[in-house]
Amino acid sequence: MCSLLLRMWRVGPVLRLAHREAFRLYSSHSRKPSTLSASKSHSNSRFQVEKHKRKKQRENSILSSQQLTAEEDLIKWSEKERILYTAHTPSGAKKDTSLAFPSSYNPEYVESSWYQWWEKEGFFSPEHHDTQEISHAVDQNFSLCIPPPNVTGTLHLGHALTVAIEDALVRWRRMQGQRVLWVPGCDHAGIATQSVVERMLLREQGKYRQDFTKEEFLQEVWKWKNEKGDEIYHQLRKLGASLDWSRACFTMDKGFSKAVTEAFVCLGDYGLIYRSEGLINWSCALESAISDVEVDLKEISGRTMLSVPNYGHEVEFGTMLTFAYPIDGHSGEIMVSTTRPETMLGDVAIAVHPDDPRYQGFHGKQCRHPFDDRLLPILTDNIVDMELGTGAVKVTPAHDHTDFLLSQRHSLPHLTVIGGDGKMTPLCGEWLEGVKRFDARQLIVNALVEKKLFRGKKEHAMTLPICSRSGDIIEPLLKKQWFVRCHGMAQKAIQAVEQGQLELIPHFYTKTWKNWLSNISDWCISRQLWWGHQIPAYRVEFPLSTDKKEDLWVWGSNEDEACQRASVKYGVKPQDIILTQDSDVLDTWFSSALFPFAMLGWPQQTRDFQRFYPNSMLETGSDLIFFWVARMVMLGTELTGQLPFKQVLLHSLVRDKHGRKMSKSLGNVIDPLDVIHGVSLERLQQKVKDGNLDPREQAIAMEAQRKDFPKGIPQCGTDALRFALCSHKMMGEDISLSISQVLNCRHFCNKMWQTLRFTLGVLGDNTTPVGTLEEVSRLSSMDRWICSRLYSTVAEIEKAFEEYELHTVTAALYSFWVHNLCDVYMESVKPVLQEQNKGTGFTEHNSKVRPAESVVLYHCVSLSLALLSPIMPFLTEELWQRLQPFRTEVAAQRSLCVQPYPRSSQLKHWHFPEEERNFQLVQEVIQVARSLRAQCNLTKQKPDMWVVCSPSQAQILLHFGSAVLTLSRVSHFNFYCPEQALSTASSTPPPKGCLIGVVDHTCQLHLPLQSAMNTDKQKAHLIKRRSKLASRLDEILCKIQSPDYLTKVPAHIREQMENKISAFQQELKTIDDQMKVLQMTSTYSGDGLDRTESS
Repeated sequence: MCSLLLRMWRVGPVLRLAHREAFRLYSSHSRKPSTLSASKSHSNSRFQVEKHKRKKQRENSILSSQQLTAEEDLIKWSEKERILYTAHTPSGAKKDTSLAFPSSYNPEYVESSWYQWWEKEGFFSPEHHDTQEISHAVDQNFSLCIPPPNVTGTLHLGHALTVAIEDALVRWRRMQGQRVLWVPGCDHAGIATQSVVERMLLREQGKYRQDFTKEEFLQEVWKWKNEKGDEIYHQLRKLGASLDWSRACFTMDKGFSKAVTEAFVCLGDYGLIYRSEGLINWSCALESAISDVEVDLKEISGRTMLSVPNYGHEVEFGTMLTFAYPIDGHSGEIMVSTTRPETMLGDVAIAVHPDDPRYQGFHGKQCRHPFDDRLLPILTDNIVDMELGTGAVKVTPAHDHTDFLLSQRHSLPHLTVIGGDGKMTPLCGEWLEGVKRFDARQLIVNALVEKKLFRGKKEHAMTLPICSRSGDIIEPLLKKQWFVRCHGMAQKAIQAVEQGQLELIPHFYTKTWKNWLSNISDWCISRQLWWGHQIPAYRVEFPLSTDKKEDLWVWGSNEDEACQRASVKYGVKPQDIILTQDSDVLDTWFSSALFPFAMLGWPQQTRDFQRFYPNSMLETGSDLIFFWVARMVMLGTELTGQLPFKQVLLHSLVRDKHGRKMSKSLGNVIDPLDVIHGVSLERLQQKVKDGNLDPREQAIAMEAQRKDFPKGIPQCGTDALRFALCSHKMMGEDISLSISQVLNCRHFCNKMWQTLRFTLGVLGDNTTPVGTLEEVSRLSSMDRWICSRLYSTVAEIEKAFEEYELHTVTAALYSFWVHNLCDVYMESVKPVLQEQNKGTGFTEHNSKVRPAESVVLYHCVSLSLALLSPIMPFLTEELWQRLQPFRTEVAAQRSLCVQPYPRSSQLKHWHFPEEERNFQLVQEVIQVARSLRAQCNLTKQKPDMWVVCSPSQAQILLHFGSAVLTLSRVSHFNFYCPEQALSTASSTPPPKGCLIGVVDHTCQLHLPLQSAMNTDKQKAHLIKRRSKLASRLDEILCKIQSPDYLTKVPAHIREQMENKISAFQQELKTIDDQMKVLQMTSTYSGDGLDRTESS
């Protein structure tokens, strides 16, 4: 029997059961006791299983040997020619843009020198706003802080998204003339930094932290920070972040540390900080409490062997065993199931549901503990789920959050059987004392088998809480710690949102905000570390007193103040008091929560604090809404009497192409500098190898890299990366960014580069200033159209920026630059400009007025660069500076980043709405004309075409004149208006046997059949087109035949539908006519061939 049971321990049948211990979050923010319904628990179980299934599917997809997908095939690139900026430019000096303009865009050339010049000139400082240089300055402040990254780490693409968004908003506000302050900073990251330095010392000196005094160790940490801790600032500069570096803030700086101490003392005086015994997240490897955000949840579907720090062997997880407790004074037993048998020495009760019929006879009875003979009461509680496990739950208050709350309801004792070092305590008896917790697990199972109380073991899906810093399994432990009372502050935070004082964007987070803060528990802020802000609390002892009171504490900004407080509090002379400062440090999130005001000099009423607090807004990732945002709101309101900011903008998370969250533990993080500068696959793979990943995770990460970046990552540049990041809708679904998208944005950068080359060529060598549009005597229809499109684009961008819709900003700018300016306007005016260059136009030796087209082109390009500047700062600065010799302003701004941002109100005289509306017809005609030319294989020839249309349509097409012909590549249009004669139109219809293209139900293009046309191919094209049109027509007819169509659909929509029906019907008729013509043509051609052969 014994050997059989041991085999069951090693190999158990797979059974995925929902169990209370499998999905418990080991968090200091445990919820209040509530009834756990079976359906809810089973729902959680199904959710976890499905989540794990999706993860496995993603991993298997990565590891499979399938070929690259079509999307991956797009990432084909070749090394571009390196173009370097070689002019001698001292750091901080302005870049020389008088050099020859390179033939193509290269980010390495473009991004050289600009940032150092911006920084040296002080453009990013709010003080620059008050200089006479900013003529458009307004007396408005805009301030925010960057979410301070950990000093130990490096930025990944998730951080790059934050920088791209915040810098776009900051630069936009600065160009609007506002006084802007954006403060950089780094978090001291207590656990992470201490762990990094400990590993370094062990590797380089062979010493452990305990081999140093605390002061010596802290000196080593500061030395490491000063040598290695600036990598993040280097990355921020490379990303173009326009931060005020003169105000850079580190959470362990002297001024910030003073703010942390003041905050603790104030909150203690307000009764919001207290010392108590509570259940906390504990890392046995670090021997410290850790915060929720430092806990990773690892899902396992069944029996899994994992490496655990300080164990020479792998440890088994993902199993649930059942054992029995004998009923005292009764021959029966009660069975309980657990995934953590090592905690059973700390069991103090058995809980069952009061309505469970299986245990009705056990209410009020007691069980006998098999190892220490203690009696455990069998109690009833609605929290127990009858359908989970055996329906009976072992209660271990000192090692389980739910059990701890249960113990408070039933006044149960707390037995700590696992110590802070991860070893079993003396309470377990000599046979287990000092044994590691997971080694004790097997010993306890063996003992249960020996006592014939072991009832079996099964595989079990579960979620393990793992310390992200050490890889250790989190152990909930009871410790005396300092806590912050959160309920009252949380209610104020809820009210601030409900009353509109604080706005959460997107607004759907409002409900989440209320739900979480309504169920918040007190916050453990003690950490058992050496690196961090030492808690300014002091244990009070009275050496002359015979009454030895325990746990007397005071706090103060320093020891002298604490001594005075103790003297007053306990009525003892200061000289009769001995104080010992708590050796623990504060949770890193405590100091981070002070950032919006501590960075401005609080608690002193500094000029910065008075001008820039509250901050205008906070922008951060949605995953920090509780760990950071909520705590800033609570502490900021309590300590300063004001909300720390008025708006919170929460962006989505960046995921990799496979849908996985970017995480160091998955090895899928991408350094933004690798995208900016480019990196080889070999270097990417080496970074994964250096990441100390689990072997399976390492294999998955490296295979994903081989598939995603078979040739590495191409050099894309900062501007392309920022534009790609801002092109995603940041509020809503998570962002899946692929390098191919960034590469496409680099192509856009080259498009901008070539546009400026063309513009400079048009402007010529003479640098006589370009006049304003008002000085141009006559604007053509195309000039008015492009000016109006620019006005509309500016208006759209204004609205999008105000609503933080940066993806709309990028889409509008890309559409204007590529589709309006390059594809249409520049193509349409090229013949005009070329003709003028041949004649006696504006040249170096001729001071005649510049052609209107060149003036319009200059202003469109110049203003578009200003519009793009907040998102693409380097490229726009480079190109804008090249245009400076042609500017008319006497006091022109030295840099584009402080140039006035274009406003629609200043461009109203450029708005020609009728031109924009009419040009829609022109673009449709151009599209159909090009399609007809392609069908006839006309590549170079410019044929004549007939336009059958209404008189108003003919007038529009004639109004845009030569531009329509140029863009359509047609030599001449013959107009025929069947409804009404037009003086400029032909009185006869187009010849029969033409290829016909339908623009709408009143406009058609007719192209006489060309000898080069492939009639069979054309017929196949028409058949396919007819099938598609017929299907769309059927869909519309079904909609309008619905019973409530006339009552529910607005009149203007019904009119649009009727026009669509007419257009589809007309095009179907045209296709049928063309099929007949093509049939006749092919028949005639066949007859001619036969006759030729017979002759």
